[in-house]
Amino acid sequence: PACVLGIDLGTTSVKAALLVEAERGQVVAESCSRETQAHTSSLEAGPQGMEQNVWRIIRALNECLATLPQQQLQRVTHIGISGQMHGIVFWKKDKGCKWTECGTGPAFEPEEVSHLITWQDGRCSPTFLSSLPLPQSHISLATGFGCATVYWYLKKSPDFLKSYDAAGTIHDYVVAMLCDLKKPLMSVQNAASWGYFDSRNKSWNTDILKKSGFPVHLLPEVGDPDSIAGRTICAWHGIPKGAKVGIALGDFQCSVYSCLTERTDAVLNISTSAQLTISMPPGFQPPETPDPSSAVTYFPYFNGDYLAVAASLNGGNVIATFVDMVTQWTEELGLQVQQSDIYTKIIKAALAQNDSKLSVYPTIFGERHVPEQLASVTNIAVSDLSLGHVTRALCRGIVENLCSMLPVQRLMETGVRRILGSGSALARNEVLRQEVERIFPFPVVYGKDVDAAVGAAMVM
Repeated sequence: PACVLGIDLGTTSVKAALLVEAERGQVVAESCSRETQAHTSSLEAGPQGMEQNVWRIIRALNECLATLPQQQLQRVTHIGISGQMHGIVFWKKDKGCKWTECGTGPAFEPEEVSHLITWQDGRCSPTFLSSLPLPQSHISLATGFGCATVYWYLKKSPDFLKSYDAAGTIHDYVVAMLCDLKKPLMSVQNAASWGYFDSRNKSWNTDILKKSGFPVHLLPEVGDPDSIAGRTICAWHGIPKGAKVGIALGDFQCSVYSCLTERTDAVLNISTSAQLTISMPPGFQPPETPDPSSAVTYFPYFNGDYLAVAASLNGGNVIATFVDMVTQWTEELGLQVQQSDIYTKIIKAALAQNDSKLSVYPTIFGERHVPEQLASVTNIAVSDLSLGHVTRALCRGIVENLCSMLPVQRLMETGVRRILGSGSALARNEVLRQEVERIFPFPVVYGKDVDAAVGAAMVM
């Protein structure tokens, strides 16, 4: 039987999944994951910059594919690719990559390609963003968005842009290389994540951008999220030449697609960051202009639909920071405790404390709608100072923060009947799961494997 290959180019790892048709629908036959270890320093932006080495990302992709069974790769007819949204990578059209022979057949390596400036990049300060023209878009512009990053180079390092004539997300780059696209092609999902894109008429704000000297020739063409971008120009790790490659998709949308079966489900994901998502009714159109103070963003989904997303920058990373702090304190006291032991012990201590009067506002990383907001702890009583009390309050704060962004009342009005819980932090932390069940008055189903690589393959 034919196989579909799904690939997700994530912030820290690359994942590939092979789907085959079975009696009960598509099933994952094989999958593989490789850490990219691609983080690199930013020469121009300094500590605010967040960049990744594209060569290392592609090396991880090649290593991943090399471990999948050749017999099944030879039966691949379609490839679906997703990846981290908002980010941008630049390349030379005629020198984007070079094809070489490796143990599993032809593969490509990046050639004249910049670093990937990721969604976590912080070089565009609020002052810098406020100096840019106002977009005609339903999404507020933020640092880490592709178009904002181009403006930054235009003002701070214009010579950098002269070296390249194409740009896209990291997954747009991979699609362009596989299909040898003369001009990059981008899905509506990725285009909306860059800013300066009107989702209603599926077009860039070219007039606004041209007036301010923006290099509009770098903007990719835009297509629908379920369209075919092209065909592979080479056999690739044993995948036949001529396999259909889908237009690159947003990792968030593919993650939701991999598990959301009913419109009455909400998806709650807590991993590094945290998201609460509901699907909007058919025919819904987002407002023409964004409300910068709104915590909910509308992401283009599939078939013209939208997802309402409360995307918090504070999730498992908050607990990780707390563990770092405890580790540092123990070291300063002259003690040595493994971080993994601290995780285990704080969760055990919190499970022994059913409640805590402490209130923790966990927004140490700010939020996109209130970037200047920091964390705080209130209601501190002598009786609530144990490690168990503090951990319990911290976990509750993470869930309450997300719930304040997309309140229970709004979920009920939209017809939500069930919550699908996913994400590494939720899977590993029973205290977080208890707080989710305490705060949301819906049945919660865990173990839904939210997987962007699988979602990207399912779309195909």
